[in-house]
Amino acid sequence: MKKLRRSAGHIHHDRTRSDLFESLHDDIVISVLCKLSSTASSPSDFISVFLTCKRLNKLGLHPLVLSKSGSKLLAVRAKSWCDEAHRFLKLCVNAGNSEAYYTLGMIRYYCLQNRGSGASLLAKAAIKSHAPALYSLSLIQFNGSGGLKNDKDLRAGVALCARAAFLGHVDALRELGHCFQDGYGVRKNIQEGRRLLVQANARELASVLRVFDIGAPNRMDIEFGLFSDYGFNFNLIGREMHPVNKFMVEWFGSREENPGPGLRMCSYDGCGRPETRKNEFRRCSGCGKVNYCSRGCQAHDWRMHHRVECAPMEEWMGHAIDDVEEEDDRNGDDEVMDDRPV
Repeated sequence: MKKLRRSAGHIHHDRTRSDLFESLHDDIVISVLCKLSSTASSPSDFISVFLTCKRLNKLGLHPLVLSKSGSKLLAVRAKSWCDEAHRFLKLCVNAGNSEAYYTLGMIRYYCLQNRGSGASLLAKAAIKSHAPALYSLSLIQFNGSGGLKNDKDLRAGVALCARAAFLGHVDALRELGHCFQDGYGVRKNIQEGRRLLVQANARELASVLRVFDIGAPNRMDIEFGLFSDYGFNFNLIGREMHPVNKFMVEWFGSREENPGPGLRMCSYDGCGRPETRKNEFRRCSGCGKVNYCSRGCQAHDWRMHHRVECAPMEEWMGHAIDDVEEEDDRNGDDEVMDDRPV
């Protein structure tokens, strides 16, 4: 009898808790789900909610919840790409999520090679002042991606880059600074170019200090100097890639035709952009062995490892011979290669 009473009490308690949840108004539940979707650290955090009960499954797909989804919630892996993942991104797009516009736009433009639809989604994200989308569109204009070399529109690229820079995009600031210094798509203004480059490096320095303030997970992995665009090493090794860049790196890395006959990938490991036509990207003027889609990728790759790989083999061999022949005169001092400007 006691066992029956206990079990009956337990059932009554579960029903009470269930009734309390069911008594909550949908607006309250949607508000909580909106907060969860915007702060989720991975898709699994949100999927686990869908599996809880039918009500959460239904409200989790509410347009207001999907419109608040952050980039980490939309971080689909290339190996997990399927119709369901595509459908979920389209639901977020239909809800007006600017991050979904950008993510699906990049995937369609570069991975699925649906240039028109991808560019349209990127444009919708740009209209919503999405800085990465504005910057990506500027690179498409600078490189003439998806068309011929004569399709480059440097003025449009500068305008889009300026808007992204205004919103605080560091790579856009750097790209715009070099445009002013070189007179590329805009009237040459060396002083303004230098100011933008200083601002870009200052923002990078601020991001490093911010990491120290909140506590970096591996502080020994952080290496930084000051003002990399003026010859000093300045780098945050643990710079987090955007989920869509991770997707593209995995997507093209897992395919034999990578990204297609005669086409090259951007040499910066954290980019993932492929060429859309032959010789679209610019080669490194130092070694001619690597190529980049932008100044920003060139700067990041230079600080990561290319600065020690850039000199031609003949130059390295020449230094080695000189070191052997002049060892006594130099007293064993090592030759130091100056940083190349990026």
